[in-house]
Amino acid sequence: MAFTATLSTNADIATIRLAGELDASTAPEFHEAIDDAAATGAGRVVIQAAELTYIASAGLRALVFARQKLGEDIVIEITGATEPVIRVIRMAGLDHSFEMTG
Repeated sequence: MAFTATLSTNADIATIRLAGELDASTAPEFHEAIDDAAATGAGRVVIQAAELTYIASAGLRALVFARQKLGEDIVIEITGATEPVIRVIRMAGLDHSFEMTG
């Protein structure tokens, strides 16, 4: 499955739907989606991760980039992630930087 990072906006919420594998070769596409989300001025960014099948260390770095790019005032929610993806995020200690919802 090819990686996609699709941005949509609604009111004060920017939503990025991720599908496929987030790794070193696909992280730049996610970075671009984060840059685009930041440009909208949204107060909340929702990362829909139900179709994210794998996250590598480069994907974790991309999440750190998102947190840094958007700043602490913007809420970032990761929603629908599979248990293996959630486990990797938790093992890296990043679950405290994001709202994690089912």
